[in-house]
Amino acid sequence: MRKELLPGEQVIVVTRPQPRVLFLPAAVFIVVPALAAFASAWIIRGGLSALAPAVTAEWTFWAVAGCVLIGLWILLGYCLPRLLRWQATRYYLTSQRVLARHGMLRRRDRQVFLASVRNVTISQSMLQRMLRSGNISLDAGHHFGAVLKDVPEVATFHRFLLDALDELPDDEPFGLGQAPDEPGARFPRDVREGGRDER
Repeated sequence: MRKELLPGEQVIVVTRPQPRVLFLPAAVFIVVPALAAFASAWIIRGGLSALAPAVTAEWTFWAVAGCVLIGLWILLGYCLPRLLRWQATRYYLTSQRVLARHGMLRRRDRQVFLASVRNVTISQSMLQRMLRSGNISLDAGHHFGAVLKDVPEVATFHRFLLDALDELPDDEPFGLGQAPDEPGARFPRDVREGGRDER
């Protein structure tokens, strides 16, 4: 990220989405090997022969190998992609912009310059409130903006974001100028107060 900074830009916060999205993959990662080991032991002890007498002992190796391969297929096809997707998603807050970066092989970046932000909204579900995470919506006008999903410690990130907005220089390139609702203010009231939409 340091090579991509603009002149005079400083990184304030770097974070990833709240790791609650890894709960189900973690549970699968624990349960699937246990089930595969149990099934393999059951097959080795002759459970398959008792269930299907036509199956001879020479099929035991292939049945065990099938259990192991199915377990690996679930781990590599379900758990690993979700872990890599979470690992490759990062949110950057700098002194000049907010950047959301997704993907490892196919990288997608979405950035919003702070000088263009007109409204900041936090939305939280019940579970997100319990985990102190939330979604931050940045409105930059003209149907342009970004949504940072499942930001951990959303209140702290929101406070840092408002501080960065307050510290922007007076000569913003996007022409925000002074807010009409308060003399001497550089940003509209809804940005300074940080609208919150709790569900």
